[in-house]
Amino acid sequence: MRSTRRKSFARRVLLSSAVLLSLNIAVRGENWPSWRGPREDGTSHETNLPTIWGPTKNVAWKAPLPGPAGATPVVWKDRIFLTSLADDGALLLMCFDTAGNPLWQDEMASGNRNVRGDEGNSASPSPCTDGTHVWAMMGTGDLACHDFDGNVVWRVFLPERFGEFKIQFGMTSTPVLHGDHLYLQLIHSGGARIVALDKRTGKTVWQHDRPSDARAECEQSYASPILYQDDERTYLVTHGADYVMAHRLEDGSEIWRCGGLNPKGNYNPTLRFVASPVAVPGLIVVPSAKNGPVLGLDPAAHGDISDDESAHRWVREKNTPDVPSPLVHDGLVYLCRENGDLICLDAQTGRELYYERTHRQRHRASPVHADGKLYLTARDGMVTVVRAGKVFEILAQNKMGESISASPVVSGGRIYFRTFENLYCIEEK
Repeated sequence: MRSTRRKSFARRVLLSSAVLLSLNIAVRGENWPSWRGPREDGTSHETNLPTIWGPTKNVAWKAPLPGPAGATPVVWKDRIFLTSLADDGALLLMCFDTAGNPLWQDEMASGNRNVRGDEGNSASPSPCTDGTHVWAMMGTGDLACHDFDGNVVWRVFLPERFGEFKIQFGMTSTPVLHGDHLYLQLIHSGGARIVALDKRTGKTVWQHDRPSDARAECEQSYASPILYQDDERTYLVTHGADYVMAHRLEDGSEIWRCGGLNPKGNYNPTLRFVASPVAVPGLIVVPSAKNGPVLGLDPAAHGDISDDESAHRWVREKNTPDVPSPLVHDGLVYLCRENGDLICLDAQTGRELYYERTHRQRHRASPVHADGKLYLTARDGMVTVVRAGKVFEILAQNKMGESISASPVVSGGRIYFRTFENLYCIEEK
C-alpha cells in the first residue's frame, strides 16, 4: 500500500515537474514582438519545433476568430495580440493568452474595405509590442496604444493629422517600433511622408516628406518599413514609389535612395511594392514586384545609389517575390515567390544555389526560419516545411484546411498560425 502511494506521489511529482518545465520553457522562449519577429527578419532561435502536424497531431489548441485578416499576430510571454475583421464590419484588436483563451478585444474602427474579394481587408497591418503596451493600426488610419489589460492609452486618426489616404487597396503598412518612437511610412497618391510618433503619447515627433518621380499606381506602397542595425549605424528603410530609401531616425532625413526597380525606359505604371525589404548586418535585400529585380545593397551607402555599382552587392534581374518578403539566414537568401517557387541565393554574391517548386498555390505569407527549417505558408492552408541550407529538401507538407495569408509566428517552443477562421497553436508533443 505504502509502495503504491509512493509511486503515485512520484508520478505526480514527475508530472508537476514536466508541467513546470514546459511553463519555464514557454517563459524563456523568444518573444515575437513584431510581424517579422524578434530581429525583424523572419528568424527565430527556438528549437524542438514540430515538422509535422494535423487535426489530431501536434495541435495544442485552436481558438475561433470573428473574421478574416492577413495581419500576423505578435506574442509576448503569455500574451498574443492580433487584429481582425468582425462579421459586423468592426475592426478589432484582440488579446489571447497562450492557452488559447480570449482575454479582451477593442473595436478600434469600422468602415472596412475588402480588397479583391478575399485578398485583404482593413485589418491587414500587424500589431507590435514592447512587453508593456501594444500598438495597432488599421487600414482606415486608426492607430491606438493599449496596455496589456486592454485599456486605451491613446488613439489617433492619421488622415486627420497627415491627410486623406489615397491608395487603391488600403494602407496596409505595419508600423515599426524602436526605442521611444513608432515609425510609419505613409506612401500614397495623396502625398508620401515618413512619420515618427512618441510611443507613449501618440504625438508627432517629426514628419518628413518622401519625394519621388513615381506616377500612377506606383505612387502607392503596401510594404512596411524596416530597421537596419549593425555596430556602426541604425536607420529606417522605406520601400515604395519606385525607390527604396534610408532615413535618419533623428529627423527622417534621407541618407540614401536607390531606384532602378521600375526602369524609366520601360515604365510600368502599376508596379506597386507589396513585399518589404529585409536587413541583416552588412546586407539589405530589396524586392520589387511583378517578376522584377531583387537587389542586394550595401548598408553603408550614401546619396543616390541607383546607378552606383559599388553600392550594389549584387543584382538579380528577375524572379522577385511579389508579396512574401525575403528571408536571410546563415549566409543564404531565400525568396519565396507568389506561386510557391523557392529560390536560394548566396547572400554575399547573389549566386543562385537552387530554384525549386514547393506547393503550386498563391503564397502571401512571408517565410519564417526556425530550428533549421523554413516554414512556407500558402493561401489554401498548405504549410511546406523545407530544410534550411544549400540543398533543397522538403521535410513535410501540412494541410491546415483553412485560408491563410498571415505569416507564421514562433514563440515559446510553439508555432502559431492565424487562419481566416481560427488561431492555431502547434506544439511538439
